Amino acid sequence: MPSPTVSSQPDVNATVAVGDPQIELVGVRKTFGDVVAVEGADLTVADGELFAILGPSGSGKTTVLRMIAGFEQPTAGVIKLGGVDVTALPARHRDVNTVFQEYALFPHMTVAQNVEYGLKVKGVPKAERRRRTADALDMVRLTGHASRRPAQLSGGQRQRVALARALVGRPKVLLLDEPLGALDMKLREQMQVELKSIQREVGITFVIVTHDQDEALTLCDRLAVFNDGRIEQIGVARDVYENPANRFVADFVGTSNVLDGAAAEALMGKPGMFVIRPERIEVFRPGTDPVPGVRTVEATVSEVIYAGPTTRIAAVAAPDVTLTATVLTASTWLPPDLHHGTPITLAWPEKAVHQLKSEE
Repeated sequence: MPSPTVSSQPDVNATVAVGDPQIELVGVRKTFGDVVAVEGADLTVADGELFAILGPSGSGKTTVLRMIAGFEQPTAGVIKLGGVDVTALPARHRDVNTVFQEYALFPHMTVAQNVEYGLKVKGVPKAERRRRTADALDMVRLTGHASRRPAQLSGGQRQRVALARALVGRPKVLLLDEPLGALDMKLREQMQVELKSIQREVGITFVIVTHDQDEALTLCDRLAVFNDGRIEQIGVARDVYENPANRFVADFVGTSNVLDGAAAEALMGKPGMFVIRPERIEVFRPGTDPVPGVRTVEATVSEVIYAGPTTRIAAVAAPDVTLTATVLTASTWLPPDLHHGTPITLAWPEKAVHQLKSEE
């Protein structure tokens, strides 16, 4: 088989300018005693951008959000908002609001009272409070719920009240810490669409912290992947997914077939570390003729997992090498009666192979 064509290495700090910088982190470090929570974070989020900070538990992502909000002070480095150094500025003086996963609504207040509470504390006149509260509730599609109390609302409605309360103060930046984590899957998917729509309507900078890769890819313009307190990659969602900077990103953002060592030699015909996403691998009947630009390998099915619209197929493609393919269940090319031991042909475009840099 010919050597594969592989995509070039991504720029780990790729940016997309959708406006002037709204948030800037320069060399930010945060320690708690001897524990380093964040190390050397350099990050720019543009005005009006929907940005995601993605990473597993303990990766430092929430600490970064808390430093942007002013709830934590960096041990070293600079934080700017709108070009102004706010590193030492208390949270109450920053033009930033935060929505937490718990929402923290006042149970004894109505929806409208919850939303206007911050304006009341700031001394905003009553007539303006009512007008801005009505506008905020209209924005989150809760106009008819102003007199209800939180206990009378669904989880998704409570989340929207928290959003309205954060937006009514007209901040320059809205920070959201795992905002959809408490919702069930269908409601979470619905709220992803609504969040994106609301952000587009208000036009301010949204920064969402999440451990959910699908959520980050669905919602954001760009994302930063954190691991062990460091930024592994920054970029447009599609670029991060299709051109991961290293093995951690390839494994954490989506699902990957990672081939190295003997597996790379067997299937790629050369040393290195290669990534193929499961959805780029197609499944055909055994002995399917190769097509120019497409790499094929004969394999034996080891597992078939039906997942409704898609089916995941694990197949042994070489000694001790198993590849996973994700295919449409209704695909006319999918061989019938697939089961353990069924011979198949796996095929993928050579351009679908991404080579990672050596991590030695």
